[in-house]
Amino acid sequence: MQRVRLSSQQAPVHKLGDSQMALSPKFRLAVIQSSLLSPSSEIELSLQGEPLIPGLPDDVALNCLLRLPVQSLAACRAVCRRWHLLLGNKERFFTHRKELGFKDPWLFVFAFHKCTGKIQWQVLDLIHFSWHTIPAMPCKDKVCPHGFRCASIPFDGTLFVCGGMVSDVDCPLDLVLKYEMQKNRWTVMNRMIAARSFFASGVIDGMIYVAGGNSTDLFELDSAEVLDPVKGNWRRISSMGTNMASYDAAVLDGKLLVTEGWLWPFFFSPRGQVYDPRTDRWENMAVGLREGWTGSSVVVYGHLFVVSELERMKVKVYDVEADSWETIEGPPLPEQICKPFAVNACDCKIYVVGRNLHVAVGHISKLKQKGTYGKRWSFSVTWHVIDPPDSFCDLTPSSSQVLFA
Repeated sequence: MQRVRLSSQQAPVHKLGDSQMALSPKFRLAVIQSSLLSPSSEIELSLQGEPLIPGLPDDVALNCLLRLPVQSLAACRAVCRRWHLLLGNKERFFTHRKELGFKDPWLFVFAFHKCTGKIQWQVLDLIHFSWHTIPAMPCKDKVCPHGFRCASIPFDGTLFVCGGMVSDVDCPLDLVLKYEMQKNRWTVMNRMIAARSFFASGVIDGMIYVAGGNSTDLFELDSAEVLDPVKGNWRRISSMGTNMASYDAAVLDGKLLVTEGWLWPFFFSPRGQVYDPRTDRWENMAVGLREGWTGSSVVVYGHLFVVSELERMKVKVYDVEADSWETIEGPPLPEQICKPFAVNACDCKIYVVGRNLHVAVGHISKLKQKGTYGKRWSFSVTWHVIDPPDSFCDLTPSSSQVLFA
């Protein structure tokens, strides 16, 4: 097991951008023009003849400068006036990165202080292994961190936080917030049709689906709805047919899979539902799928994996044809990763965030089994651990999302 050590001295927590926060009742798309290569202001016009890096064309120099780590921007913008124009404004910096197709992954961790319950987001740059902060979510009430559901559209760099629960009165919320990495700010969006907590959520073809959960009278819901992030409105979809809160959910083959979870040993068989947006219909989940779903799920290589909270916290993969789960090759979660943990994935890597925000990165390898026909694959995992700054010692993860910038 390889370990990457990040101490509080070696990896300070940086602000990802300006601490300003914009609240608006409606969702708007901001069209931001590139101003460095097409100068519009008088200052930029006066600097047009000054090269970004002497001896290099501006397009090559820009490609180099946009690869700088975020924590280096403050020092680098003092080099010259053109660097200050590019690197002094993080919105412009991330806009140029998006225009040129940069796709570096960042892990956004929704965490809370285990003593005070205060919520916060911490962000890990998965290329440079440095931690950053973003503005606080605009929540007026003291909330239960586990009641929220988070979803993201990774390549748009947008993160959505829905629902939740006021912790003092156990009152579910219909709150919807959107964070844009490019602008580093939160926006209040149109509320959900039904207030709900502990529900299922998932993104299918850029649309955000939510289903089930607890209602304002603490009874379980069977209703479901979908958000169009471009239009900013919610609409109802078919009801689940059974009232249930969600332990976990995943999107596989264009369908939303919802499971209510399990108690070990089983006192009853857990329920599960599968929604197909193409037909707007729900159906019961296969027995083997729902009974073996004993942890937090991710989808890698088009297969459903679960980081099990039982079975020595090993990783399992679901076999659709056999309706069964198989433990993949490789060691269990590293000992630094303590429950509760949050799980997400990017490409062939699984990111498991444990208590105190230790992050285990699991690389999933895919091999075709010998002597088999069709699409029979075997999988294995190797782990390395990213240790957090000492200042994170009281933080517990509730959710995690991967965004690109």
